[in-house]
Amino acid sequence: MAKIRSAKTCRTANSQAWARYSRRKPKKNYIKALPHTSLLVFKMGKENPEYDTKLLLVPEHDVQLRSNALEAARQVANKYLEANILDNYFFRVLVFPHNVIREHKMASGAGADRISKGMSLAFGTPVSVAARLKKGQPIFMLEGKSSNKNHLLEAFRRASRKLSGVYKIKAA
Repeated sequence: MAKIRSAKTCRTANSQAWARYSRRKPKKNYIKALPHTSLLVFKMGKENPEYDTKLLLVPEHDVQLRSNALEAARQVANKYLEANILDNYFFRVLVFPHNVIREHKMASGAGADRISKGMSLAFGTPVSVAARLKKGQPIFMLEGKSSNKNHLLEAFRRASRKLSGVYKIKAA
């Protein structure tokens, strides 16, 4: 498995978004092959109209989150909820990673100056996909009964530890 760069290299959305991938018009693509996303499941738990508590996990700053970070946060929250309040919650991922992250791999080490081509064709190859989030845009949504509110808050607290940036939990 390829080594992944740390999140600090791509958590700020300071460059232009490269999300153009079309199956219908392949000549208009900016990228030839779309990197796979780690995030595949978006709804967990059981939907129930009787739930009276709804919580949202919201970033306090603009941030860009890779699909593997979103998947890790989703897994840790869902695992906690399944262990403590089985089928008494509904958990939903509200964002989808569209933005393609590119990387220009450079040779390093002894003799790298003779091997590397420097900045020629430095546009980079697609490595992963990420979701660009604005301040206040919800990432996850949790519904449950008010008697289980402490478990819902703890699940969001654990999920926020897997994501780069600062988050707050809002009642909706």
